[in-house]
Amino acid sequence: MMQHLAAVWRYRYFLLALVKLDLRQRYRRSVLGIGWSLLHPIAMTAVFTVVFSNLLGGGEPTRYAASVLASLAVWGFLRDSALHGCRTFQANEAYIRQSPLPYTIYTLRTVLGQAIHALIALGVVFLMVAAFQQEIRVLFRVVFVLPALAIIFFCAWSVATIAAYVNVYFHDTVHLLEVGTQFLFFLTPIMYSRRLLDDKDLGWVVDANPVYWMLEMVRYPLLTGLWPPPNLYFLASGFTLLLAALALGVVAWLHKRLIFHL
Repeated sequence: MMQHLAAVWRYRYFLLALVKLDLRQRYRRSVLGIGWSLLHPIAMTAVFTVVFSNLLGGGEPTRYAASVLASLAVWGFLRDSALHGCRTFQANEAYIRQSPLPYTIYTLRTVLGQAIHALIALGVVFLMVAAFQQEIRVLFRVVFVLPALAIIFFCAWSVATIAAYVNVYFHDTVHLLEVGTQFLFFLTPIMYSRRLLDDKDLGWVVDANPVYWMLEMVRYPLLTGLWPPPNLYFLASGFTLLLAALALGVVAWLHKRLIFHL
């Protein structure tokens, strides 16, 4: 692992240039530019708030909207890192064939691009909560969220790395992930609170859902100004370490053969 991190640091300027290139190409000649990355979660939040805030939000539309937007930012980051990660090596095939750089740089390129969009959305959530609570100190809650963001980032990088390698050998991976994320979206308390499942004795569905751990590590301190329960950090960190170990195993196993399957 240290070898890959050292390689990433050594080629950091090349990596950042690739990320800038992605953003420039994606929003070239666009009127809103990177603002389009906010439009989807904000539009979804607006629809959920209008339709479901009274039914699922306990009659608190502003708190419900902040909760949903924060959840969609984290959820979208994890989902898009996995889905875009599937096509990472195909998208970077020209670089791979011409340069002996470690392949983890290309999966990190994918995840960094998605992280920028997620951070912008979370910035909007902080401003929204500060405006509605009329309390500027809400912005200092970012300190409570930083450890969670680091865990979520490494989790997304691990997932993107695994998905990238598997998709080279099994091209249906991206389609299976698209279907799987649809199921997972409705099983995760994003547009509803976990209390709905607890009342039906289905709380175990949430307790066994790693995405919920990731969401709650961000959502809870952002809305309450308090540290999340320690068991969330323990569960999320353990799950991320497991994914990182699996990703390292996949890289060690398939790294040298990958070029022959592109």
